[in-house]
Amino acid sequence: QVQLVESGGGLVQAGGSLRLSCVASGSIFSINAMGWFRQAPGKQRELVAGISSGGSRNYADAVKGRSTISRDNAKNTVFLQMNNLKPEDTAVYYCYFDQMAHRYWGQGTQVTVSS
Repeated sequence: QVQLVESGGGLVQAGGSLRLSCVASGSIFSINAMGWFRQAPGKQRELVAGISSGGSRNYADAVKGRSTISRDNAKNTVFLQMNNLKPEDTAVYYCYFDQMAHRYWGQGTQVTVSS
C-alpha cells in the first residue's frame, strides 16, 4: 500500500500564489508518475498537472503558464506551484501516485481563491 499526504492548500486572494506538496510513503518500489487532479463543487475531477518518472510534464490548458509541477525523487514528493490564482481555481486538489497499474490518491487539500 501507498499513502499520500497533501499539504499547502488554503485561502488566497485572486492573483496570489500557493505551493501544494504531496508526500508518498509505504510500499514504493520505484520512481513513478505523480501529479494533481482537482474537483470543484458540482464538477468532475479533472487533471491539473502530471510528471512522469522521467520528468516529463503535462498541464491542463486552464493552468498552463501559471503553474509548475516538480518532484523530489529522493523524498517521494511532488509539488505544484500555482501563481496568479483565479476564483475558478477553487477546488479540492488531489495528489495521485501510479505504481504497478494502480493509481493511489491522497485525501485532498482545499484551495479557495477569493475575488
